[in-house]
Amino acid sequence: MSGRRSKENRQPETSDTLQQRQPGVVQLQAASFSGPLPLPSLLAQYNDIIPNGAERIMAMAERQSAHRERLEARVVDGNVANQTRGSYFAFVIALVALVGGFFLIHEGRSSEGLAAIITSVSGLVGVFVYAKVEQRRERTEKIEALQQRRSQR
Repeated sequence: MSGRRSKENRQPETSDTLQQRQPGVVQLQAASFSGPLPLPSLLAQYNDIIPNGAERIMAMAERQSAHRERLEARVVDGNVANQTRGSYFAFVIALVALVGGFFLIHEGRSSEGLAAIITSVSGLVGVFVYAKVEQRRERTEKIEALQQRRSQR
């Protein structure tokens, strides 16, 4: 016979062997946090592992926060500068089109001049209306997102 037991040779399972096979209770504890800093209890444990560990982590978080704020300020300033520059260019283009239209009318080409004036004015009005519609849409989206966050709490 090989090393295996046949069905006839197996011993019946007793309550002692059943208790040995039953799995024990396993308790799992998990913690999570969001943000640049760990929980205060964990932060205190860093001091046990690394000299001034908590202070170093706090300094790192402060540096990262200041860096992020500088980047955000640069982005905002750049966007404002781009919008201002775009407004100036649009004004110059519209002014050239209007002056050109009046010049054409003065030179006796009324239809071309009138077309240039109407096109430039309607373009300016179109951009203004589009900007207002977009602002209203963004405002509505932000209000809805804020209300949704409040309702989830």
